[in-house]
Amino acid sequence: METTETFESLVRAEFSRKSIYLNTASNGLLPARTVAALGEAALLRAEGRPLLPLYDDVEAARAAYARLVGVPGSRVAAGASVAAHTGVIAASLPAGAEVLTAEDDFTSVLNPFHVRGDLKVRTVPLERIAESVRPGTALVAVSAAQSADGRLADLPALREAARAHGARTYVDFSQAAGWLPVDAGAHDFTASVAFKWLLGPHGAAFLTVPEDFGGLVPVLAGWVAAETPWESCYGPVSELAHSARRFDLSHALFSYAGLRRSLELIEELGLSAVHAHTVGLADRFRAGLADLGHEPRPAPGSAIVSVPGLGSRQQELSEWGIEVSDRAGNLRAAFHLYNTAADVDRLLQALAS
Repeated sequence: METTETFESLVRAEFSRKSIYLNTASNGLLPARTVAALGEAALLRAEGRPLLPLYDDVEAARAAYARLVGVPGSRVAAGASVAAHTGVIAASLPAGAEVLTAEDDFTSVLNPFHVRGDLKVRTVPLERIAESVRPGTALVAVSAAQSADGRLADLPALREAARAHGARTYVDFSQAAGWLPVDAGAHDFTASVAFKWLLGPHGAAFLTVPEDFGGLVPVLAGWVAAETPWESCYGPVSELAHSARRFDLSHALFSYAGLRRSLELIEELGLSAVHAHTVGLADRFRAGLADLGHEPRPAPGSAIVSVPGLGSRQQELSEWGIEVSDRAGNLRAAFHLYNTAADVDRLLQALAS
């Protein structure tokens, strides 16, 4: 972005909040352009007009996400949830393979490995995950930013440890993509939902894979996973897509129509500007908490701040028009591009009262 004024004017034009919304780690707000696109997509269906233009939105969203995470669009699959993408990865591992995970990571990153029943799932504290990679570890699965408290994984250290031991890496960007600069190309597999920091509707998610697909088997492949989808509607798919599209799930067309516009907004604002804005607000909140005698969970550099012992105030704060989360007794505040310094100060004032 050229100026702070331009950043703020773009944000003001897209969001009309009715509360101090500090809960993006649960759901991001929808920009006005996204709401309009959803309405237009719904009208196509309501009026019986062809939905074919919406498939262009899927491809535009795929390309925009690829730019955001730094990989070619040919490495991006369009799906519906992180759990489904994790399931494909879990299904592709051989029996007895060791999967290394972080304690209390988000369930969608973990559970498909557990339900296999024949994998060795090992769990360690997040801070020890890089040093815990060992010979025989097949895959390391971890969130880039922890949902519960915003702690950031040391991804460069993890990548180097995995390479040293021949392990693959799977990183969930759901709490990172959209505010934190990330590099999907540095990992074998990454995934992200779109309804948090990417500001999209529910029902859209992305998976990135290596150019050689990393040994993944497209066990959920349907007609959209074919090289020529419209010629592959009946009978088995004779030729899977030559790109990551072979891992696509049937597209939630309305969701992608909206998501395309949300990703356009993030690109217009610039990820570096969004990152500086969000982390600056989180740091302002951390400093204010210290003045009040509260100590948040250590998560330097994160846009998510978790404060032990204050989760019980979530309902009270909501009644005052301040939306945060209660996570296991911790108050979780998540700062995004539509938040302001005044939001931080209002939350601190409420906590002090």
